[in-house]
Amino acid sequence: MSRVPGWLGRLGAGLSRMGERMDGGSGPDSGSGTDGGSDAESREAAKAPRRSAADDAAAAEGDAAAVAAAGAAETVVPAPPAYAPAIAARPDPVAAVPWGMRVAAEAGWRLLVLAGTLWVLMKVISAVQLVVFAFVAALLITAMLQPTVVRLKRLGLPRGLATVLTAVLGFVVMGLVGWFVVWQVMENADTLSSQVQDGIDDLRNWLLTSPFHVTEDQINDIAKSLREAVAGNTEELTSAGLEGVTVIVEALTGILLTMFSTLFLLYDGKRIWQWVLKLVPAPARPGIAGAGPRAWRTLTAYVRGTVIVALIDAIFIGLGIFFLGVPMAVPLAVFIFLFAFIPLVGAVISGALAVVVALVTQGVFTAVMTLAVVLAVQQIEGHILQPFILGRAVRVHPLAVVLSVAAGGLVAGIGGAVVAVPLVAVTNTVVGYLRAYSREAALKQAPQPRGATAVEVAPVDPARSLDA
Repeated sequence: MSRVPGWLGRLGAGLSRMGERMDGGSGPDSGSGTDGGSDAESREAAKAPRRSAADDAAAAEGDAAAVAAAGAAETVVPAPPAYAPAIAARPDPVAAVPWGMRVAAEAGWRLLVLAGTLWVLMKVISAVQLVVFAFVAALLITAMLQPTVVRLKRLGLPRGLATVLTAVLGFVVMGLVGWFVVWQVMENADTLSSQVQDGIDDLRNWLLTSPFHVTEDQINDIAKSLREAVAGNTEELTSAGLEGVTVIVEALTGILLTMFSTLFLLYDGKRIWQWVLKLVPAPARPGIAGAGPRAWRTLTAYVRGTVIVALIDAIFIGLGIFFLGVPMAVPLAVFIFLFAFIPLVGAVISGALAVVVALVTQGVFTAVMTLAVVLAVQQIEGHILQPFILGRAVRVHPLAVVLSVAAGGLVAGIGGAVVAVPLVAVTNTVVGYLRAYSREAALKQAPQPRGATAVEVAPVDPARSLDA
C-alpha cells in the first residue's frame, strides 16, 4: 500500500508532460507563436553549459578593459602636421662633452688635489721651518761624516766611540773655521775701512778723469742721497738690529738641533731607516726599500764632491788674490768655500765679493786680475772637476740646477737654494729606480713564452740604511 501514491504521482506527471508537448506541436501557428519561441529558447538554454561566477567576473573585467581602451583611444594626441619642423632628440650630457675636454677635466681636478696637498705641506714646513732646516743640515753633515764613521768601525772601534769621535771632530773643525773667519774680519776691520775709503777716493778721481764725463756735482749728489737714505732709515736699521737678537737665538737653537740630529743619525741611522719603512704601505715597501740606499749614496756623493770642489776653489782663488795683494785673502777664501754649496749662484756671489774688495782697496787693475783668476778657476771647476768628481750619480741638467736654485731661494731663502740641487738629484735617482723596478716587476709577473727565461728582479734588503 505504501508504494501506490508514488506510482500514481509519477503517472500524473508523465501525462501532464505529454499534454504539453501535444499542445506545443499542434496547429499551423505553432512554429511562430510566442510560447513556442520561448520554449525553444528555454530548450537551447537548457542545452548550453551553465557558467560559473568566475566566468561572469572575467567577462565583466573584459568589458571594463574594452571601455577603458576606447576612452584612451579618444584622448590620444594627434600626430604633428607634415609642415611642422623636426626637433632632434637631446644627446646624453656625458657623450656631448668632447673626449679631450673630459681628459683635461680629469687631469685638472687631480692636479688641483696635488697642488692643494703641496700647499698644505708647504704651510706646515714654513710653520716649523727652523726644525726642518736643522734636520736637513744634519742630513747633509751626516752624509759628509758618515764615511769616516764606517772607516773607524772597520779599524775596530765600537760604533758609539766612532760616532762620538767623528761628530766631535767634525763640529770642532767647523767651529774653528767660523771663529777664524770672524777673527780675521775683526782684526782687519780698521785696515779694511781705511783701504775702502782710499779706494772710494781713487774711484772718485778716476770717474772725474774718465771718458764718462762725470762731474763732481753729480758725485756729491750721489753721496748726499746715500747719506739721506741711511739717515731716513734709522728706525728700520734699529729694528733690524733688535731682530738680530732673535735671529741669533734662532741660529743657536738650530745649531743645537743640528748637532743632536747629526749625532743620532750617525749612531742609529739603520734603525731610523727601518722605522721609516714601516710607515710605507706594504705593497710599495720593496721599491722604497731599494730606492732609499740609492738615494743616500747619491746624497753622499753630492756632499762629498761639493766639499772637494769648494775646497779646490777656495784654495786656488785664495792663493790668487793673496799674491795680488788683496787684503783679507784668507777670509775671502773661506767665504768662497761656503758659498760654493750654492750651485752657480754661490760662485758668482763669492767671486763678485772678491772683485769688489780688490777694486775698493787695490784699484781697477787688481780688480780685473782678480776677476780673471776667479773666472779661470770656475771654468776649470765647472768643466773638469765637477764631471770628474761628482760623476754620473748626481748629474743634473744645468737648466734644472738654475730653476731649482731660483725656486728654492724664492721659497726658503739661502737655505732653500742650498737644499734645492741635492733634493733634485735625490728625487731623480729615486724616480729612476722606481720606474725601473716597476718595469722589471711587471715583466716578472707577465706570462713567459715556452722556453724563455723569467726576468729576475734584484732582491732588496730592507735593512740597508745610512750605513750602506
